[in-house]
Amino acid sequence: MIIDEVQRVPEILSAIQVMVDEDGEKNGRFILTGSHKPSLQKGIVQSLAGRTSILTLLPLSMNELDKEGILKDLSTDKLLITGFMPELYRKKTRESTVYYRDYLNTYVEKDLREILEIKNLDKFLRFLTLLSGRVGQVVNLSAMSGEVGVSSTTIGQWLSVLEASYVVFKLKPYFSNITKHRVKSPKVYFTEVGLATYLLGIEKENQANRDPLRGNLFENLIVSEVLKSRLNKNQNPNIYYLRTLKGVEVDLIIKDRGVLYPLEIKTTMTPSKSFSRNLISFVEKEENAKSPKIIYPGKSYPKFNTVEYVNYK
Repeated sequence: MIIDEVQRVPEILSAIQVMVDEDGEKNGRFILTGSHKPSLQKGIVQSLAGRTSILTLLPLSMNELDKEGILKDLSTDKLLITGFMPELYRKKTRESTVYYRDYLNTYVEKDLREILEIKNLDKFLRFLTLLSGRVGQVVNLSAMSGEVGVSSTTIGQWLSVLEASYVVFKLKPYFSNITKHRVKSPKVYFTEVGLATYLLGIEKENQANRDPLRGNLFENLIVSEVLKSRLNKNQNPNIYYLRTLKGVEVDLIIKDRGVLYPLEIKTTMTPSKSFSRNLISFVEKEENAKSPKIIYPGKSYPKFNTVEYVNYK
């Protein structure tokens, strides 16, 4: 039995608990889904603790699109605009701009009002739009509060709600004894890059190609793909970024079984020796780091200036 949006009827979890306890040998009889993390988590902890396996499922991955033969025909800019919502890959579906407009209206009008009281929706939407212009950046709550016209405390609450409802996610900074002098705040990305692109008013591929935030959106795409890859395997994300006060920066670090895999993300089609500098520095200083890679839209090269170049697809 599949029950969607189960957090709307939390009392059903107690009934399921009884059924599971009566016959604990029959695993997998219920698939319970929900779109708001805190509500669902609370119900599971109260009624089904120790009786469930919890999976976090984000929008479609590039791997899934590739298996369907769809990915090869999509340009980078088309991916940034369309995003990865399943509905947008059905035949005769809505345009992505219409889809994300409706998605946003539904989210704000339906889900958001249930989570917290927002007196001024216009200010919240302004905050969401400003956030889309800061993907891949450390968010300064005080600066945003001045631009939006609400307190930094309110901005912090809104950001937490966006994270709890899977609209955005935070990429934590990597820390070790070697990197004591580093930026300590997380960077923020959108779970669905298509929503960020829509909020920025980008609707056409040639428009996306010229937009000054194209690099940020492409970075968002790659980081969210790595996150999906980890979650789809039911692994902890264990992904980080590094930015030291001396200017050493690594876009993405994947920690897997104690090994650190550093990645640099670029939108250019051409390799450059300058891209490798920070990766090489990181690998030299961190004994558990290896296999540095540049992820970009160009041709794959096993080695260029001691670093592997990988086409992002």
